[in-house]
Amino acid sequence: MKLSERIRNRTRTSPQLPSGDIVRRRKRQSLPPPGNSSGRHHRSKRMRHSESDHSGLNCGVFSRRWVFSSKDCSNCMDKVVVVSYNILGVENASRHLDLYSNIPRSFLAWDRRKSLILEEINHYNASILCFQEVDHFNDLDGLFQNNGFKGVYKARTGGARDGCAIFWKDKLFNLLHQEDIEFQRFGLRNNVAQLCVFEVNRDRPESDTCELTAVTPSSGKKRFIVGNIHVLFNPNRGDIKLGQVRLLLDKAYKLSQEWGNIPVIIAGDLNSLPQSAIYKFVSSSKLDIQFHNRKNMSGQLEIQSNDRIFRSEIGDDASISVSVSRQLLHKWNVEELRLATGAEGVTHLQHHLKLCSAYSGVPGNQRTRDDIGEPLATSYHSKFMGTVDYIWHSEELTPVRVLETLPIDILRRTRGLPNEKWGSDHLAVVCELAFTNNDNLS
Repeated sequence: MKLSERIRNRTRTSPQLPSGDIVRRRKRQSLPPPGNSSGRHHRSKRMRHSESDHSGLNCGVFSRRWVFSSKDCSNCMDKVVVVSYNILGVENASRHLDLYSNIPRSFLAWDRRKSLILEEINHYNASILCFQEVDHFNDLDGLFQNNGFKGVYKARTGGARDGCAIFWKDKLFNLLHQEDIEFQRFGLRNNVAQLCVFEVNRDRPESDTCELTAVTPSSGKKRFIVGNIHVLFNPNRGDIKLGQVRLLLDKAYKLSQEWGNIPVIIAGDLNSLPQSAIYKFVSSSKLDIQFHNRKNMSGQLEIQSNDRIFRSEIGDDASISVSVSRQLLHKWNVEELRLATGAEGVTHLQHHLKLCSAYSGVPGNQRTRDDIGEPLATSYHSKFMGTVDYIWHSEELTPVRVLETLPIDILRRTRGLPNEKWGSDHLAVVCELAFTNNDNLS
């Protein structure tokens, strides 16, 4: 099925469900044709065996498997499994049935989907879950409480009924502080984001002991920050999309400093592709927006500007082509600059978090990864196939393993998500992060 048509409809995303515990365990190819995992010669027989473990998700062509970092993580004892999942809002699905033209209506039923999501999450043994497009939080909260999770929810402002939710394993963490960001207060539409400060629970059973994070000098308590965001979809409003990401990163950095320079994890649906300017801003910490067209900040559209084609697509050969002219300076008006940068007349952006993508940090298979190590697709419906979901981490953390997404050819056979196996039109992105020793932290 050819998917090179222009992406003009809203990509629906779905929140994720909490489950699991902290576990103890131990790039980069171009795109499809079928191939073997890279870096295998660096792994022991034991690790190769572990790589083939589907963690209870071995269901024929729909299996997903863990792949491990090529780095030696044998000395990394403190680990946490993080899930980011856009679970597809019930109302969003019903309002955009054209995105699911190939999907039986029964696959969109919430009662069915929530059971699939819970079953899926249970296999990941996760301790932190970040969901987007949550519009039935009470349902999820009840399900996950039974699995030992607590959760907090923030609904979007305006007329929308969905929002973001963070769940955590109650026996492992205490929630010390929560901040919600209403982007409407900054003129940046009705999207929202969450920031939570967690502390390792001293009273948890000894078997769950895990020295997780940076130690605050004054108290000796171990803490870290989790951010969760669902960025505006509209591809034409790159100024607003960039402004939302910029604001979340600024607030996460300030919060980290206030709590003793503690580690940061950022998860969510950025509604931006890996080849986009927004991705570059997050990963490199810098961006000169004059070199980028406001309507192509997220890479979602194929547009033509001054005879230069800006495109991002996955065609029959599952290749992604991106051509960006850095020879043209694009004009932004005063209001667009203010929304994007938070100040008038500013064209250079910089954030102070040194963030790495969990997936980009672990070698993967060319059937599932692009040339920078990101998944080829985390979302698939009749109007879009591509990657918009990420987990980022600060330098005090290192990825031990990530859960591979599905190969493009396998995804195409489904003719779209959700289906009989997966409960959303997004795939959960899942990673295990190891916290470095306190001695190595500044």
